[in-house]
Amino acid sequence: MSQRDQAQALTQPTSASTEKPPTLTSNSERIQPAATDELSIQNQSEIRQVQPDQLPATRWQGSSFPVENLQAYTSAFGYRESPTGGYTQEFHYGLDMAAPEGSYVRNWWAGTVEEVSDDTACGTSVVVKSGDWTATYCHMQGAVKSKNGQRFMLSGNVQIQEGQAIAAGARLGQVGMTGRTTGPHLHWTLKYAGNYVDPGYVLRAMYQAQQAQTAE
Repeated sequence: MSQRDQAQALTQPTSASTEKPPTLTSNSERIQPAATDELSIQNQSEIRQVQPDQLPATRWQGSSFPVENLQAYTSAFGYRESPTGGYTQEFHYGLDMAAPEGSYVRNWWAGTVEEVSDDTACGTSVVVKSGDWTATYCHMQGAVKSKNGQRFMLSGNVQIQEGQAIAAGARLGQVGMTGRTTGPHLHWTLKYAGNYVDPGYVLRAMYQAQQAQTAE
């Protein structure tokens, strides 16, 4: 099955949005960057990753694929050459998923909106906390505004505010080109207990769990 077909299969959560996300086993190695600048770690020994067999094989049915109209995975988690030139190596802490500008970004797992933000790197973004997991969605259209001390993000016809409870599969905003980007895409990061996890491993575990459920 192609990447696009897998993404389509995972677009909507396959169980109730109150399902809790999986817990990683205590012996799982997680991402632990030693440097404060997440874009400039040069020492490979400073990075440790969760391996695919350390992710639980079940209980991913409450999840949703994070973007509609996926065209391609354009930049994986890990070391890469800087996309803005200079031939410098940087550590890429998320997974980049190209999609047409304006495509809807969807919430991976039910949780609470922890932060909405505008900055020069991540652009217009949303952070959602789901138990021990934290997901960040970058480069969306729109802008962050404040009213009566409440911060909220407007992206197309979607409004998301800090502190809001949000279901799996709910629209968070739309794919854009805000922040540091060379084209329209979603930059998606995942953390478990404060440590980075490769989103590619999680997507594979989600797909395998859904296929196993379908076969039952």
